[in-house]
Amino acid sequence: MATTPVITDEILAKYEPVIGLEVHVQLLTASKIFCSCSTRFGDPPNSNVCPVCLGMPGALPVLNRKAVEFATLAAMALGCRVNETSIFARKNYFYPDLPKGYQISQYDKPLAEFGAIEIPAGNGTKKIGITRLHLEEDAGKSLHDGFPDAADKTAIDLNRTGVPLAEIVSEPDIRSPDEAYEYLTRLKEIILYTGVSDCNMEEGSLRCDANISVRPRGQKEFGTKTEVKNVNSFRFIQLALEHEIERHIGVIEAGGKITQETRLYNANEGRTYGMRSKEHAHDYRYFPEPDLLPLVVNEAWQDQIRAGLPELPEARRERMRKEYGITAGDAQTLTRSRAMADQFESAAQAAKNPKRVANLVQSELLGRLKAKGLELEQSPVSMAGVASSADLVESGEISGKMLKDLYDLSFERNKDFPAVYDEEGRPKQSRDTSALEKLADEVITANPKQVEQYRAGKKTMLGFFVGQVMKASKGQGNPQLVNEVVTKKLEGGNS
Repeated sequence: MATTPVITDEILAKYEPVIGLEVHVQLLTASKIFCSCSTRFGDPPNSNVCPVCLGMPGALPVLNRKAVEFATLAAMALGCRVNETSIFARKNYFYPDLPKGYQISQYDKPLAEFGAIEIPAGNGTKKIGITRLHLEEDAGKSLHDGFPDAADKTAIDLNRTGVPLAEIVSEPDIRSPDEAYEYLTRLKEIILYTGVSDCNMEEGSLRCDANISVRPRGQKEFGTKTEVKNVNSFRFIQLALEHEIERHIGVIEAGGKITQETRLYNANEGRTYGMRSKEHAHDYRYFPEPDLLPLVVNEAWQDQIRAGLPELPEARRERMRKEYGITAGDAQTLTRSRAMADQFESAAQAAKNPKRVANLVQSELLGRLKAKGLELEQSPVSMAGVASSADLVESGEISGKMLKDLYDLSFERNKDFPAVYDEEGRPKQSRDTSALEKLADEVITANPKQVEQYRAGKKTMLGFFVGQVMKASKGQGNPQLVNEVVTKKLEGGNS
């Protein structure tokens, strides 16, 4: 048996990965796609089921209009062409968590096609094509843990059966695990902005299967692909792809052939394992669903759905940069979620200096939230509170040190910034010129060497003296006034 060679950077460089992603997004409807059962997560097992989603004889599916509207909205946000007529099909396979023995999906006539997502690449961007977005029902869930008496037992929870899914299939345009990560990040961001899903990977609202092959660089034909399923984070998908690329190359370099199969990623071991041979479309015996009419989303309905399309992340970033004078980095952070962007814009429009608000969100708010493990929605300091603090600094009411102290107190007391500012007696910076002159005299007298350097032409020493006076005033001095007083003292020769 051939020994698998060590995969060096030189060997890796000989091959080009080809990656395509299939993302399943649970749509945020209250009821399932073909029946009125609840889609609520976390209910007791098998409590949200009925004859339709259990596939009982004679039970007929009825299409959920809201699921169609959500899937269409997502398709529009991804730049897809929405087909006026699409067809539901039966995808036949036998698995314990699929009670009907088939899944209602779409095959050769999907809801939408030909979209794209732009991702950062080098100094510019790269467009990753989207082949199709189609509607389908979810399967149930097999549970393999929690059986202390027998490790080989499996339980089935069918609550998830029939939950509406939008499956988004990319073109095989992705050429690295990093590009896959960026694509998924942008895709999730766009879907969250539309509000059609919560994209909660822990609850299975967003799941991704990755198809991966490698080929010698310059070769046009694709290599044999494998599919990696059931990976529960974008980071693990990235790691699984890195492992599969090296595994493929190792097999090929050793003279072997890749077997087309489905594999599972073990995050603890950092490797994949074979699960089953990869099915082809003909294995599923697709045929049109006889109990559902063709789905027609006509132009009038599309216009109605399109009216609900929000401003999407990239467009919003560009507008906010121009409108508020903020940096690209600030715009990226502030549009991380639609809620954050909405709150920032509301606060920025009321503030004296929107750019300062953006700076304080980055420097004072987000770091403290991260340190305490809090989400924006749990922050004691609201975005309006950030704007209030920005205005106080802008007007010279408080210094930078006082600002930081008040933010610390806000988080300690779990109160918004304006409330803590009021509790602390609305501290004002000292504008008492005589008091500041006295402090400046003391600092100048105590530092004759630095005075000599300043008067010899080293004007950067001014910052040292201003800092010392601010420290002596315990942060209560107005920085601008301190600067004026110290400059006057040093230039006038008073000591």
